Amino acid sequence: MEIEQLPSGSYRIRQMYNGKRYSITIPYKPTQKEAIRLLNDKMSEFIVSPKEGRMNFGDASNKFIESKESVLSPRTIREYRLYINRLPAWFVEKSFYDINQTDVQTCVNELAKDKAPKTVRCLHGFISAVIGQFRPDINLKTTLPMLTKKEPYIPSEEDITRILEYTKKKYPHFFVPIVLGCFSLRRSEICALQVSDIDDDNMCHVNKALVQATDGTWVVKGTKTVGSTRVIPIPSEVCDIIRKQGYVYKGGAQSIANYLTRAQDALGIPHFSLHKTRHYCASKLLDLGYSLQDVKEWCGWTNDTVPMEIYMHSLKMKNVDAKKDIASKLSDSILRG
Repeated sequence: MEIEQLPSGSYRIRQMYNGKRYSITIPYKPTQKEAIRLLNDKMSEFIVSPKEGRMNFGDASNKFIESKESVLSPRTIREYRLYINRLPAWFVEKSFYDINQTDVQTCVNELAKDKAPKTVRCLHGFISAVIGQFRPDINLKTTLPMLTKKEPYIPSEEDITRILEYTKKKYPHFFVPIVLGCFSLRRSEICALQVSDIDDDNMCHVNKALVQATDGTWVVKGTKTVGSTRVIPIPSEVCDIIRKQGYVYKGGAQSIANYLTRAQDALGIPHFSLHKTRHYCASKLLDLGYSLQDVKEWCGWTNDTVPMEIYMHSLKMKNVDAKKDIASKLSDSILRG
């Protein structure tokens, strides 16, 4: 082992091991004992056991997921396992310690042929996390597909009104969950909601969610984020229905989505998911003059991305209406003046 001072004043510790030179630089002169410890820590990052050396990317992915099971939500773990199946078979089966930047770029290029840019970026994020945990020596600099900007879809007030009227008459079982969606609740939050979560003042305490675990079973856990735990008022009419029937919603989470599609087809309304009713709620709050912070707290968002997109979309629509009004007045003045 060598310890030498560099022109910069820092100290470099170096040692050969199995024909490979390992080194580490620190800003001060270490003791012999400290130098050995630091260098051993550095070498342990790169020395691979024979068993680990034979694992492929799929094996490494499963080890990565197992190491996160106690800290990540069941839904995230389930999605991670699905990510493995979405990657090209040749990449999943490739020897993990033979993977290099070219392999990752080739994988991304292949994924980009038939997957959306956002999906490709999510899969690359998973690849980076797995490689980062077991091979911190690799610094990926992958070229990723450009994200395409999408306007947030916001159902119109007429769409919401027609669906609620149709549902109340034809399929009252789905009336409550759709109203709750319009009051910002996520589908997972609606399915976990109990009568006891609604107090005497008709305040709804959103503090849990029903999600699918890795084995396919449905489990109740905490809300998506800390900010998702919130208390919001809901209409007394809806509270009365819930108390009278003794439950909020009985049925599968997917059943709500399936029903909403059928109702939209029956009414000739463009398809939108229950989640889009949250966008409707946010848009209405903004129209009523509430601030972005108020909207974030009501809907349980922890960042500004989605509410800001909805806010900008709302401004754009108002700008379009204003332009149409100006054009109409100009037409009256010029053509009919």
